[in-house]
Amino acid sequence: MIAFIQGTVRLIRTETIVVDVQGIGYEIYVSRPETVHLGKDLFLYTYQYVREDAILLFGFEKEEDYEVFMRLINVRGIGPKSALNILSAISGSQMIEAIENDDVKRLKSLPGIGAKTASQIVLDLKGKFVSIEKEDTSMDDPAWKETQEALISLGYKANQLTTIKKELANQNLTTEQMLQKALRLLATQ
Repeated sequence: MIAFIQGTVRLIRTETIVVDVQGIGYEIYVSRPETVHLGKDLFLYTYQYVREDAILLFGFEKEEDYEVFMRLINVRGIGPKSALNILSAISGSQMIEAIENDDVKRLKSLPGIGAKTASQIVLDLKGKFVSIEKEDTSMDDPAWKETQEALISLGYKANQLTTIKKELANQNLTTEQMLQKALRLLATQ
């Protein structure tokens, strides 16, 4: 599998760009080819899609967009091209926000997404984006990070943890104390 490609943009097409990597041109589907410039050096995280009649590459400048894409293609009814179309209309972080906030209305407004698929996206992906959530600088406490990992391993979801995060912030607790307090808070929800 090709995990990333770094090279110079040689061609820009309707849905794809061609990146020259030491004399070999890789055609890559990108969400917004019109924003790429000829001759620009580019680094893309890639997904290699293999089917009976084709081998396709899908590329993303941001790792967050790549992660969202990878999760979207695992939702029933969404293939790689549909996921790429979604990410051409909305950024990865906006997609995560819509999923975590149960914003089915916003998801339905995306290209190729109806009510049923929007609901399926929320059902399948809500709480799955903890690893790529943006870091909150107000709570970069190592005890919180360890507590968060422990709670996730116990089956708690990201949105549940964000509700208790403010109550645990800046209290100078050990990991054990924070975990105990977090479990008490979660039990009262």
